[in-house]
Amino acid sequence: MAQILAPSPKCQMGAPKHSFITSPAASSRLWSSVVLKQNKQSGKLKYSSKFRVLAVQSDDSTVNRLEGLLNLDTKPYTDKIIAEYIWIGGSGIDLRSKSRTIEKPVEHPSELPKWNYDGSSTGQAPGEDSEVILYPQAIFRDPFRGGNNILVICDCYTPAGEPIPTNKRARAAEIFGDKKVVGEIPWFGIEQEYTLLQQNVKWPLGWPVGAFPGPQGPYYCGVGADKSWGRDISDAHYKACLYAGINISGTNGEVMPGQWEFQVGPSVGIEAGDHIWCARYLLERITEQAGVVLTLDPKPIEGDWNGAGCHTNYSTKSMREDGGYEVIKKAILNLSLRHKEHISAYGEGNERRLTGKHETASIDTFSWGVANRGCSIRVGRDTEKKGKGYLEDRRPASNMDPYVVTSLLAETTLLWEPTLEAEALAAQKLALNV
Repeated sequence: MAQILAPSPKCQMGAPKHSFITSPAASSRLWSSVVLKQNKQSGKLKYSSKFRVLAVQSDDSTVNRLEGLLNLDTKPYTDKIIAEYIWIGGSGIDLRSKSRTIEKPVEHPSELPKWNYDGSSTGQAPGEDSEVILYPQAIFRDPFRGGNNILVICDCYTPAGEPIPTNKRARAAEIFGDKKVVGEIPWFGIEQEYTLLQQNVKWPLGWPVGAFPGPQGPYYCGVGADKSWGRDISDAHYKACLYAGINISGTNGEVMPGQWEFQVGPSVGIEAGDHIWCARYLLERITEQAGVVLTLDPKPIEGDWNGAGCHTNYSTKSMREDGGYEVIKKAILNLSLRHKEHISAYGEGNERRLTGKHETASIDTFSWGVANRGCSIRVGRDTEKKGKGYLEDRRPASNMDPYVVTSLLAETTLLWEPTLEAEALAAQKLALNV
């Protein structure tokens, strides 16, 4: 479980002294506004490592006086901190949050009070009994407020202490708390793809409004004004995650222009879900400041364009040790037998993405292969060569719930046992598949 560490140097998210406007006419100036503050000294640009919180400029270019207040350092004047309680809303993918004052810095979620919110306003409770209780579960440093202020990942319960239907973390915690699962130390590396949209037209960033860019090819990991749109958002998010204590391991531009990816992991058990949800929250906040819309739709643009997935890399202790390749193959066999159960839990609209094209397998057919990105499950060449390692589940959509996907992988491969007849039949099918 993520924990707040000792106070670190102040880090504030940032923009140049004169922030940007978000009208279409200002789009050419947008990307200089998100990450670095520029200062001219001796005729040279100096880039400061200090982040600053954005303050949006009005249309008449009047300086927004909120900026100084947003960046106030309260530590010299009070021990109190601000805790931003974050939870998942009624759709199962929307994030909500609200703030409260805590009397002093904390180091563990157990030190924080439970809280409540109006569930009737988030689609999670009826109006006549609307109170939903927030249970703090994981703490991260707050890169927007800096200092000792924190972000708190919560899950949601009824006043009687029962997890509400959208609380998928509670079930995941049960699975990851099983002794057999704990002993296998499950590792996850999650590749979160996302798409950036222009705010007013909901069309991908960098695309001509109402028209299309050139075909896919030059955009994946591309560099240049005609190949990459949104790098400042990706970089700002990268630094914010590192500051927060999220186990982010990398980023890259994706195949479709305006689409990006970040990777979180390796993370153990329930921590993977906590870190992905917090990383998503940071990305929502950063795109909010930049005047850009974030979408996790698995196929935001129909046609000959790649969709957005959330490939999940997975291994257990037995897979990582000598002889692990046979353990991986047994895990794949189990996954093949529960393909429908996994697909039903792997994100809304995934059928529009898993078509068998654009580096995906068909949603209706389970397949696996070595170094094959058109399969349901991919095994790396290095894993095959070493005889141990990990597998990659390429089926989850970009809008999947990481608590659901990670716990389902652990359950299917470590706790669920197929019948001998089903296992034998699946083994025959998989042999033919390979």
